[in-house]
Amino acid sequence: MARRALGPATLAVVQAVDALASGGWAVACSGGVDSLALAWAAHHVAGKRGTPVRAVVVDHAMQPGSDAVAAAAVARLAGFGLAAEAVRVTVADAGAGPEASAREARYAALEAAVQPRERVLLGHTLDDQAETVLLGLARGAGVRSLAGMPVSRGVFDRPLLGLGRETTLAACAELGLEPWADPMNRDPRYARVRVREVVLPVLERDLGPGIREALARTATQCREAHDLLSELAEETDPALTADCLHLLGLAPGLRRRVLADWLAAEGVRDVSATHVDAVERLVTHWRGQKGVDVPGGRVSRRDGRLLLTPASGDGRLR
Repeated sequence: MARRALGPATLAVVQAVDALASGGWAVACSGGVDSLALAWAAHHVAGKRGTPVRAVVVDHAMQPGSDAVAAAAVARLAGFGLAAEAVRVTVADAGAGPEASAREARYAALEAAVQPRERVLLGHTLDDQAETVLLGLARGAGVRSLAGMPVSRGVFDRPLLGLGRETTLAACAELGLEPWADPMNRDPRYARVRVREVVLPVLERDLGPGIREALARTATQCREAHDLLSELAEETDPALTADCLHLLGLAPGLRRRVLADWLAAEGVRDVSATHVDAVERLVTHWRGQKGVDVPGGRVSRRDGRLLLTPASGDGRLR
């Protein structure tokens, strides 16, 4: 019997996956529409190539019955022949919020589950990229955040970044797959949901179609700028990264990047553009200030150099 031709949406997803280099794949699948379409396409392409593929379902244990949802996703994947395992994680909120904490736990679990010479495929789409850029804009973030999600980083690949969510929805419909609808994806308490359900539709309606694509192009351009700044920052002598006279002579964009990297190297987490700007003023507008508070400590200027004083466990400066 001849194999049924792929529908147009399914074909688009398959072609996006087929553009990846050959090798073993582990598909991160929640059972939602994007990752389910990706999992089917990866299974299809790997079968044609004769290369290994499997799926990993991360159970965040953040909702009642999450174990049953994960088990259902594993069963749904097995329904079209893709072997899968469920991995349960503990999401510890360290102050970054539930979304960020869940993402950190998920990525850590996926990295721990990856096998040698295996790539992890993520189902982020054009819509996810547009939402990420808009959230970065709302935070007043720099090019690092506006660069959005890279197509590839570390062991992770995102082959669907060029496709809209309507394509993955249509692919699941063509294939007769019933994706799981995460209730958190409709909860307006989360900023990303408000961007998805309210902000992007308004922009598309009032400014015309193509907003998602424009935001994705912005992400690409910002990533190129980010990569250039990274290269230039890496060329800075480590002995001079906290030297105020050296920093004063750098171009503003490069200076802020060097400062952000210096703060990260000193162990400061969750560095925002506001923190970097405040620290930069110790270099460019020095008036004998006492210092600038940053997460986990305070940055001060002493003898022409920046100094980070970490906070003790009770939050007081040491």
